[in-house]
Amino acid sequence: MPLTTSFSDNKDEVTIRITGHFDFGVHKAFRDAYESSPKSAHFVVELSAADSIDSSALGMLLLLREHAGNRSDRVILRGAGKSLLQVLANSKFDTLFTLD
Repeated sequence: MPLTTSFSDNKDEVTIRITGHFDFGVHKAFRDAYESSPKSAHFVVELSAADSIDSSALGMLLLLREHAGNRSDRVILRGAGKSLLQVLANSKFDTLFTLD
């Protein structure tokens, strides 16, 4: 499955794991993952198993950030490989999100 979601025990942290291509194909599942979470939740988007990211995925990340109150400390992009980091940096997402 290209996207899985897990919650911390107290549901204050939501981890969205992307596998393969991060593109429009996971849009509905991605949106459902954060919209069904508590408004106060912190989000981790785990990208270590993602092969690529396209512009629609960048848009999805912006929607997640908006859902999280436009606060970079509430959304962490974790484990992005070198090529994904380059796309994120070129798009200035390193200034909008916490990269881990």
